[in-house]
Amino acid sequence: MTTKPLSHLTICGLDELGDHSARAVTHVLSILDPNWPEPEAFWTYDPHHRTVMHFNDAIEPGPGVELPQARHVEEILSLGDAFRRDLAARREAHLLIHCHAGISRSTAAMATLLMQAHPEEPEERIFERLVAIRPQAWPNSRMIGFADHMLERGGRLTTALRRLYGRRLAIRPELADVMRGLNREREVAMAVIPEQA
Repeated sequence: MTTKPLSHLTICGLDELGDHSARAVTHVLSILDPNWPEPEAFWTYDPHHRTVMHFNDAIEPGPGVELPQARHVEEILSLGDAFRRDLAARREAHLLIHCHAGISRSTAAMATLLMQAHPEEPEERIFERLVAIRPQAWPNSRMIGFADHMLERGGRLTTALRRLYGRRLAIRPELADVMRGLNREREVAMAVIPEQA
């Protein structure tokens, strides 16, 4: 991941999976809701390494909610190690990460992998890379919190996330109500709007 352009990294939602079947994807991280069936779109993909996780896009506990856990982020980091090894060996590898909408769980996973692959880069630069891949990114703060701890970022990754939320809300203020409706009020409250920085 350290020597390749961002074109070998893709984030998408379920309804976009079919658009990427001809892009020589070699590694896939599927993040699905609990008990969600196998996406049929993968039947059209070339053989690839695929990791599947099942948990809800949530940051607060609730009835029937399976929250992201530290073990999920550990598994994401293990996938990152394997992808970098394959990328070095093949010189051609393409990682696709998807969740249901390609906005929160998948972008948190990609931000985690970018941080892992570029430990020397400032956290703000990592989120700039993420937005270049997926402009509508709103990473799951619970997952980012685990990544911050595991990658020993000392809270700086979460601080940069607050500014990313603020930039998104400055462009699309209506997202605040959307996120509140998804029980993500805490993320809206975290946001540092650019004028406040």
